[in-house]
Amino acid sequence: MSSVFRFYANENLSALLVKALRDRGHDVLTSYESGRANQRIPDDGVLRDATIDGRCVVTFNRDDFVALHRGGMEHAGIVICKDDRDCEGQAQILEGWLRSPPCLNNRCLRVLRRNERGKSQPVWVIQEYGRSG
Repeated sequence: MSSVFRFYANENLSALLVKALRDRGHDVLTSYESGRANQRIPDDGVLRDATIDGRCVVTFNRDDFVALHRGGMEHAGIVICKDDRDCEGQAQILEGWLRSPPCLNNRCLRVLRRNERGKSQPVWVIQEYGRSG
Protein backbone atom coordinates (compact mmCIF):
# COMPACT_ATOMS: atom_id res chain seq x y z
CA MET A 1 0.00 0.00 0.00
CA SER A 2 1.41 3.36 -0.97
CA SER A 3 -0.66 5.70 1.23
CA VAL A 4 -2.60 5.55 4.43
CA PHE A 5 -5.93 7.33 4.17
CA ARG A 6 -7.83 8.83 7.06
CA PHE A 7 -11.49 7.83 7.01
CA TYR A 8 -14.50 8.70 9.14
CA ALA A 9 -17.01 5.83 9.14
CA ASN A 10 -20.56 7.10 9.25
CA GLU A 11 -22.67 5.19 11.77
CA ASN A 12 -24.43 3.17 9.09
CA LEU A 13 -21.19 1.58 7.82
CA SER A 14 -20.65 -2.08 8.70
CA ALA A 15 -18.02 -3.05 11.25
CA LEU A 16 -16.74 -5.65 8.77
CA LEU A 17 -15.95 -2.97 6.20
CA VAL A 18 -14.26 -0.83 8.87
CA LYS A 19 -12.14 -3.88 9.78
CA ALA A 20 -11.28 -4.57 6.12
CA LEU A 21 -10.05 -0.98 5.68
CA ARG A 22 -8.08 -1.11 8.92
CA ASP A 23 -6.54 -4.44 7.92
CA ARG A 24 -5.14 -2.60 4.89
CA GLY A 25 -3.48 -0.06 7.17
CA HIS A 26 -5.95 2.80 6.90
CA ASP A 27 -6.82 5.05 9.83
CA VAL A 28 -10.58 4.63 10.32
CA LEU A 29 -12.44 6.50 13.06
CA THR A 30 -16.04 5.38 13.60
CA SER A 31 -18.88 7.57 14.77
CA TYR A 32 -19.06 5.38 17.89
CA GLU A 33 -15.39 5.90 18.70
CA SER A 34 -15.73 9.66 18.22
CA GLY A 35 -18.71 9.82 20.57
CA ARG A 36 -21.04 11.05 17.80
CA ALA A 37 -23.19 7.96 17.28
CA ASN A 38 -26.97 8.01 17.82
CA GLN A 39 -27.07 11.81 18.09
CA ARG A 40 -28.99 12.49 14.86
CA ILE A 41 -26.19 14.67 13.53
CA PRO A 42 -27.24 15.92 10.07
CA ASP A 43 -25.19 14.65 7.15
CA ASP A 44 -23.75 18.08 6.44
CA GLY A 45 -22.54 18.19 10.05
CA VAL A 46 -20.95 14.75 9.69
CA LEU A 47 -19.19 15.87 6.51
CA ARG A 48 -18.07 19.16 8.05
CA ASP A 49 -16.71 17.48 11.22
CA ALA A 50 -14.86 14.83 9.20
CA THR A 51 -13.36 17.51 6.96
CA ILE A 52 -12.20 19.59 9.94
CA ASP A 53 -10.49 16.43 11.22
CA GLY A 54 -8.92 15.80 7.77
CA ARG A 55 -10.93 12.63 7.20
CA CYS A 56 -12.78 11.27 4.19
CA VAL A 57 -16.33 10.14 5.01
CA VAL A 58 -17.02 6.50 4.18
CA THR A 59 -20.73 5.64 4.21
CA PHE A 60 -23.57 3.60 2.73
CA ASN A 61 -25.69 6.79 2.40
CA ARG A 62 -25.43 7.59 -1.30
CA ASP A 63 -28.25 10.07 -1.96
CA ASP A 64 -27.54 12.56 0.82
CA PHE A 65 -23.76 12.63 0.45
CA VAL A 66 -23.86 12.88 -3.34
CA ALA A 67 -26.25 15.83 -2.92
CA LEU A 68 -23.85 17.53 -0.48
CA HIS A 69 -20.95 16.95 -2.88
CA ARG A 70 -22.87 18.24 -5.89
CA GLY A 71 -24.10 21.20 -3.86
CA GLY A 72 -20.52 22.43 -3.65
CA MET A 73 -19.79 21.78 0.02
CA GLU A 74 -16.02 21.59 0.56
CA HIS A 75 -14.90 18.26 1.99
CA ALA A 76 -11.94 15.94 2.53
CA GLY A 77 -13.55 13.25 0.39
CA ILE A 78 -16.58 10.97 0.30
CA VAL A 79 -16.53 7.24 -0.40
CA ILE A 80 -19.92 5.59 -0.77
CA CYS A 81 -19.89 1.83 -0.35
CA LYS A 82 -22.57 -0.77 -0.92
CA ASP A 83 -24.27 -2.60 1.93
CA ASP A 84 -23.01 -5.99 0.78
CA ARG A 85 -21.55 -9.05 2.47
CA ASP A 86 -18.43 -8.84 0.30
CA CYS A 87 -16.61 -6.25 2.43
CA GLU A 88 -13.24 -7.67 1.36
CA GLY A 89 -14.10 -7.18 -2.31
CA GLN A 90 -15.08 -3.56 -1.70
CA ALA A 91 -11.97 -2.85 0.35
CA GLN A 92 -9.80 -4.50 -2.30
CA ILE A 93 -11.15 -2.45 -5.25
CA LEU A 94 -10.97 0.72 -3.17
CA GLU A 95 -7.40 -0.08 -2.17
CA GLY A 96 -6.40 -0.48 -5.81
CA TRP A 97 -8.01 2.83 -6.71
CA LEU A 98 -6.44 4.69 -3.79
CA ARG A 99 -2.96 3.90 -5.08
CA SER A 100 -3.26 6.39 -7.94
CA PRO A 101 -4.95 9.67 -6.89
CA PRO A 102 -2.89 12.15 -4.85
CA CYS A 103 -5.80 13.07 -2.57
CA LEU A 104 -9.54 12.73 -2.10
CA ASN A 105 -10.30 16.38 -1.34
CA ASN A 106 -13.62 17.37 -2.93
CA ARG A 107 -13.91 13.99 -4.65
CA CYS A 108 -16.90 11.69 -4.28
CA LEU A 109 -16.46 8.01 -5.12
CA ARG A 110 -18.93 5.17 -5.20
CA VAL A 111 -17.98 1.51 -4.87
CA LEU A 112 -20.49 -0.64 -6.72
CA ARG A 113 -20.98 -4.03 -8.32
CA ARG A 114 -21.52 -4.39 -12.04
CA ASN A 115 -22.16 -7.30 -14.31
CA GLU A 116 -19.52 -7.50 -17.00
CA ARG A 117 -19.75 -9.43 -20.22
CA GLY A 118 -17.81 -12.67 -20.05
CA LYS A 119 -17.64 -12.71 -16.23
CA SER A 120 -19.64 -15.23 -14.23
CA GLN A 121 -19.76 -13.00 -11.13
CA PRO A 122 -20.37 -9.26 -10.80
CA VAL A 123 -17.18 -7.23 -10.29
CA TRP A 124 -16.49 -4.26 -8.03
CA VAL A 125 -15.86 -0.93 -9.75
CA ILE A 126 -15.34 2.69 -8.70
CA GLN A 127 -17.53 5.49 -10.07
CA GLU A 128 -16.64 9.13 -9.45
CA TYR A 129 -19.33 11.79 -9.15
CA GLY A 130 -18.74 15.24 -10.58
CA ARG A 131 -19.81 18.42 -8.84
CA SER A 132 -22.94 19.02 -10.91
CA GLY A 133 -25.58 17.00 -12.72
